[in-house]
Amino acid sequence: MILSQFQSVGRDLFTRGLVSSHSGNLSIRLGERIIITRRVSQLSCLCENDLVETGISKNDRATPLTSMELPVHRAIYQQTQALAIVHAHPPHAIALSLTEAEIVPNDEGLSVVGRVPVLDWHTEASPGEPAAVIALALKRHRVVMVRGHGSFAIGQLLEEAYRLTTALEESCQVICLFKSLRASSAKK
Repeated sequence: MILSQFQSVGRDLFTRGLVSSHSGNLSIRLGERIIITRRVSQLSCLCENDLVETGISKNDRATPLTSMELPVHRAIYQQTQALAIVHAHPPHAIALSLTEAEIVPNDEGLSVVGRVPVLDWHTEASPGEPAAVIALALKRHRVVMVRGHGSFAIGQLLEEAYRLTTALEESCQVICLFKSLRASSAKK
């Protein structure tokens, strides 16, 4: 059952172009444990070996196999009521994250995702800092963008976090089209 949920969401993320062949990651919380996708797994064709179980706050034998984003997932679970996380790389949302401090959908996406903060991810940040910043933002929002990197969406189920991810990208497509149309009409 758990594997099929990961497979369905992973395949849909890839099919919609929200992750590339080896990008993005998924996780769920089960009490004090996390099931997270394995480092460099292909979300489009996950198998049982691509899911790794580890502690929410403690490392164990399986921890080195987990996604590199494990510290972010752990911080989110420790700071929020989330039971599922989808980290994706939606291209239109990433493009807007390079120019905007906040993404505000101008379509029905506003009622689904609300205002989406764009967080800076500085390479010189101290260890754990990006994870803490993302987790803090997700205490107030259901989805956030990390500038030039990707989105983190939370929910009670993977499908809920996936829905937020797709709604964000669809709204960003509309914003990008609107900006493009506005720019071309201004040239006339």
